[in-house]
Amino acid sequence: MPVYQWVGKNRKNEIKKGEIEAASQDAVNAQLVRQRITPTRIKEKPKDLFENVAFLQPKVKERDIILFARQFSTMIDAGLPIIQCLDILFSQQANPTFKKMLKDIKESVEGGATLAEALKKFPKQFDDLFVNMIAAGEAGGILDAILRRLAAYMEKAAKLKAQVKGAMTYPVVTLIIAVLVLAVILVFVIPVFQEMFADFGGELPTPTKIVVAMSETVKSKIIYIVIGLVLMVIAYRVDA
Repeated sequence: MPVYQWVGKNRKNEIKKGEIEAASQDAVNAQLVRQRITPTRIKEKPKDLFENVAFLQPKVKERDIILFARQFSTMIDAGLPIIQCLDILFSQQANPTFKKMLKDIKESVEGGATLAEALKKFPKQFDDLFVNMIAAGEAGGILDAILRRLAAYMEKAAKLKAQVKGAMTYPVVTLIIAVLVLAVILVFVIPVFQEMFADFGGELPTPTKIVVAMSETVKSKIIYIVIGLVLMVIAYRVDA
C-alpha cells in the first residue's frame, strides 16, 4: 500500500504531521479523524530510490526506543488499544527504518501475536530484558507502567553511557595527538638524522637502525595510518 504524508491540527489547534500507510487518501482522512486530528494536507509520499539499500538507511537509536516507550505508555494509560497505539506511532514516526519495524510489529499483533512476540523479532533494538518486561506487563495488565519503567531505565543507562564516553574523550584525543606527533617525528625528523649519520660514514647503532626502519615503514604506510585514524574518529562519533 502507498504511504501518505499528512499535516493537520489537533483539538488544541496544534499543528501535527506524520505518515500513514493506507489504501487511499480517504482511508488516511478516516484514520486522522479517529485520532481527533483535522487534516489540512494529505499527499502520497514519493518513493525512495534507496529504501532497499540497508546501509544507506538511518539507524534506530536508543533515544528513538525511549521515545517509543514513553509515547506508547501514555496512549495505553489513556485506554487506547495496542493496535491503535501502534498505528498512531507508525503514522508519526519520521525514521524510515523504525517505521518499517513498527509496520511489521503492528501486522504481527494484528495476526494474533503478543506485543512481546512481535518485538522479539528485532533483537538489536529490543533486547531480552525489554521483551521479557513487556511480556510480564501484558500478562499482568500493567503494560503502561512497565513501558514507563523501561523508558526511565533506558534514559538512566543512556545518561551513564554518555558520561563514560565523555570521560573517554580526553584520553582518546591525547592518544590520537601522540600518534600524530610520533608519525611526524618518524617521517620528517628521523630521515634528517639518518642523513647526518650517513655523512659521518660510520655504521648506525642497532637502536638507531630500528628507529630508521620504523621511519621507513611509517613513510610507506602513511596513507593507511591517516585513513585508520580518520575511521577511528568516525566510528567513535557514530557510536556516540
